[in-house]
Parts: sequence; C-alpha cells; structure tokens
Amino acid sequence: MPPSQSDQFPVYDPVHSSPLSSAAEEKRLDTLAMVREALDEKRSVLAYQPVVQARMSKRAAFYEGLIRIIDHTGRIIPAGDFMDAVETNELGRRIDCLALEHGLRTLAEEPSIRLSINMSARSIGYPAWLSTLERGLRQDKSIGERLILEITESSAMLMPDLVTVFMQDMQERGICFALDDFGAGYTAFRYLKDFYFDIVKIDGTFIRDIGQSPDNQILVQALVSIARHFDMFTVAECVETVEDARMLVDMGVDCLQGYFFGAPTTEAPWRVSQLKTSMTG
Repeated sequence: MPPSQSDQFPVYDPVHSSPLSSAAEEKRLDTLAMVREALDEKRSVLAYQPVVQARMSKRAAFYEGLIRIIDHTGRIIPAGDFMDAVETNELGRRIDCLALEHGLRTLAEEPSIRLSINMSARSIGYPAWLSTLERGLRQDKSIGERLILEITESSAMLMPDLVTVFMQDMQERGICFALDDFGAGYTAFRYLKDFYFDIVKIDGTFIRDIGQSPDNQILVQALVSIARHFDMFTVAECVETVEDARMLVDMGVDCLQGYFFGAPTTEAPWRVSQLKTSMTG
C-alpha cells in the first residue's frame, strides 16, 4: 500500500514542534503548580505601597495592598510573575479572596488608614469572594468607608453590566472603586458615565519619563480632563523621578504612586512611621 499524503507530509503542530512553545507551556504549568501549592498552604502576604497626595507628598491618601505569594523556598513572588497564568481560572479567584482577606484584616487592625485591593471583575460572581467581603463589612462598619476596590480597565470591559450593578450596590455601603490601568485598554468612554468610578489610576506606560515625552504629556492631560469631567479622582502610577512628579502636579493630577515615593513593602509603612515617631518623641 503506498504511503498516504499525511505520511509523506506530516502536519505541522507549532505547539508541540516549537522548543520555545514547549518551554513556555512548561513554565506556565510550573507557575500554576507553585501558586496552587502556596494557596493550599496559605503562604501569602500583602505588600503595601503609598499613594500620596500630589501637593502634600509626605502624606499618604491611601495605600495599595499588593498580593504576594511565598514559594517553598521562602521567596516572595510578586503578582506580575503569576497573575497572567491564573487570571482566567479558579486560582485567580482564590488569589482575589486571599488579597481581600488580608486587606480586610489590615483595615480592622489599623483604623487610621484607607487601603485599596485589586480584584478581577470575574470575582464578582465567585461566592467565596463575595462571602469574604460580606464578613469583613459586617465585622466593622468603618471598613466599607476605608476600602477601595481596584478593577483593571480590561477586566471591567469584559462584563460592564455586572460591574455597574455591583459597584452601585457596594458604593451605597461606602466602598470606593478605582479603575486601574486607565488609558491602557482604550475604555469605551460611554461606559464611564455608567460605571461611576470614584478614582482612575492612569496607566504607568503613559507616566514613565513623561517629562521627556510630549506625546504622553498630551495623552495624560487628556485623561486628566476626562476624569475631571466625570468627577473622578486621578492617580498617576509608576512615578519614578522628581521631574515627572512635578509635571504631573502641574497637570492637576490628584495623587501620585511609584518608586519615587515608596516601593511596595511587606512592612506596614504606617507602623514604621509610628515607631519612628515614638522613638523621636
């Protein structure tokens, strides 16, 4: 029997044929395994980064609580190293639950601060996440007024109707909402008037080295104008130099966040500040 055409010309399978693809898939599976193990063993922590008032930069308007997991060697792994791999599956929802648990506990322990916690719009329909939120709000009535939930622009656009209803319900209980990565996902601006975000965080790709980029200066000024039109508070992310900070203040940005004002740290900054005060007092 003569060989078939498929025997003579094997079908090309890029996933299994490419060493790069195989390596990428292996890395993804390793990441999933690491995250699952850390979650099962409750090895996680929040890192806190200050968001400072633009014209009073020594005063934090609030802190962002950034989830970190701890691998089996004790290394602290930032979310950027694993969120892409888990965002669309249940591990992503479990991470959102852990971040919220840590954040609510922090707010209960420290009544003087406001704290933002990241979430995916997908978690709105995840019962465990909603139960975690409800328990925290019942525990302390002041928590809702000090909690900010950050939703990325791309996540909010996945299910705008669900996000809108959820936001309206939670805002009545005092919770504020921040639209993260504003400008990066090219939000359909017609949604902005429906969402009623309290805060927009301008994506860092427009902020870094803004002093050297006339294009970004125009874009950020436009984003600030849009936010002001919808009565939304503005935060510039990824501020890394004094020159950029000064320009953003002149543009009318309300708050600044970035390494120039403080890197994320697992040591609660307000406790460090209190300790310094007590030592010098």
